[in-house]
Amino acid sequence: MSDLSKIRNFCIIAHVDHGKTTLSDRLLEQTQTVEKRQMKEQLLDAMDLEREKGITIKSHPVTMLYKAKDGNEYTFNLIDTPGHVDFSYEVSRSLTACEGACLLIDASQGVEAQTVANATLAMQQNLEIIPVINKIDLPSAHPEETRRQVEDVLAIPADEAVLASGKSGIGIEEILESVVRLIPPPRWADYPQPRALIFDSLFDTYKGVIAYVRVFSGSFRPGDSIQMMANGAKSVVKEVGIFSPKMTPVEVLTPGSVGYIVVNIREVADVKIGDTITAAGEPAKEPVPGFKEVRPMVFSGIYPIDTADYEKLKNSLAKLAINDAALTYTSESSVALGFGFRCGFLGLLHMEIIQERLRREYDLDIISTYPSVVYRVYPLDGSPMKLVDNPSFMPDAAEIDRIEEPTIKAHIHIPSWCIGDILALVMEKRGLCENTDTIDGERVMLTCILPLNEILVDFNDRLKSVTRGYGSLDYDFGDYVEADLVKMDVLVQEEVVDAFSCIVHRSKAEQRGRAICERLKELLPRQLFKIPIQAAIGGKVIARETLGSTGKDVTAKCYGGDISRKRKLLDKQKEGKKRMKQIGKVSIPQEVFTKILRNDN
Repeated sequence: MSDLSKIRNFCIIAHVDHGKTTLSDRLLEQTQTVEKRQMKEQLLDAMDLEREKGITIKSHPVTMLYKAKDGNEYTFNLIDTPGHVDFSYEVSRSLTACEGACLLIDASQGVEAQTVANATLAMQQNLEIIPVINKIDLPSAHPEETRRQVEDVLAIPADEAVLASGKSGIGIEEILESVVRLIPPPRWADYPQPRALIFDSLFDTYKGVIAYVRVFSGSFRPGDSIQMMANGAKSVVKEVGIFSPKMTPVEVLTPGSVGYIVVNIREVADVKIGDTITAAGEPAKEPVPGFKEVRPMVFSGIYPIDTADYEKLKNSLAKLAINDAALTYTSESSVALGFGFRCGFLGLLHMEIIQERLRREYDLDIISTYPSVVYRVYPLDGSPMKLVDNPSFMPDAAEIDRIEEPTIKAHIHIPSWCIGDILALVMEKRGLCENTDTIDGERVMLTCILPLNEILVDFNDRLKSVTRGYGSLDYDFGDYVEADLVKMDVLVQEEVVDAFSCIVHRSKAEQRGRAICERLKELLPRQLFKIPIQAAIGGKVIARETLGSTGKDVTAKCYGGDISRKRKLLDKQKEGKKRMKQIGKVSIPQEVFTKILRNDN
């Protein structure tokens, strides 16, 4: 049994782009976990997508050995976490697996929205927090001001704050010594039965499901019979190991250690992130606290552009779902797009990342429909409330008593000079500003209530552009509120195109309907007859464009003669076009859907 007093489990939490992964690189170098020649920038960001976007998407664990100034050698288990609000579920799982957290704050940016959110999550888990003020070597750094913000905004004593720079390696030794001194040894190790928390998992083609675990009590060896506490699924351990930072097999995982367990489970859905693994022979009475089913907030249809790729898309989503607890999917079909899946995501960035991973890692060419949220629809006849996440399932307007939409409570950190523009943006998005707090002379925090549907598409982009990149947003999910929502259909040649249907607020329906009709007029190929393109709410048309017909000169073969011969030919053509318009069908090419939906998103 390893000496628990020599183990420290901690994670690094911060706002997006405050330098978590770069700091992790320096810690790996300082503890000589990775040789200099194998070192590369953002070593723990394994995905190309993470490197390109400069953000962490998945938590990355690593085990390091550190010889402290007191002469003892300590085992450090570090978990690098994402910073974006869409991945806060990952952060909360990682925090449960630790006893302490390094809260990283950019000295030039100060305390931002996610800094507050992640610090609050860590406090809820009763973790020891070490504030680290990073990037102090930048010309625009204000370390003393940032130190004051840590005390004022987060109520964390700032005299413990370590001044550091992940880029140039300043203060790395002090961070490691603070971890030894301030973070307590592993907790809950004296529980009688074996327990390990799954904080992440992935699917390997050769090994099957690999669970990333933090062992709290007992030990796990290859050959042990184990059981999942959430659903009772049983299995045998095939392999255990640690991350250094690559997967390295070991003989046993003891209390306090962070590593991986290869479980002999091929059914992807049986392993849930946040679940507890225990021994099948003597199962634990209660799981490690903190497991909850994650609720997706944003829904979108994902369809393969080539219908033959449907099975491939199905298998790819199953593999992604094990690596991402927040992704849900159910099959659906659309008249226009064929067979596909209705997928649930935590937010828009999450949706973008999943679609990009499907394209890159699984080589799929996909198209997604306009994102929507879950509405509560109350029928007039008093029957039970319905949850609607797809416009196709929205009942007829005459049968609806009221519709409620989800809201969010947003905390927006902005420079004080742009407060007027941001309030105008919030009002445009049907939001309400509840509170304004001044952080210091230059920054304010707005607390706003906004409909979730309104912030889906361009809210974050516009916030960044108005504040010149200095604004940040964090949000919690609020209550359902009654709203004047309608289902808007798009008709081409008087036939509804279900892929373009959406649920919008009545005040914004006309503007959105016009935009889609104009875009369709540009993209649709012309026919021999005029095509009406309409946006409608129920039976009422709110926007219309007409796509002109391709001309054909039927009088070209008339040379001379009197006018009645030409008139006769033109009348004959007019009759033909009239008949064609009645029986003519307009088939919308696949690339039109691709262009409109991609442009929409």
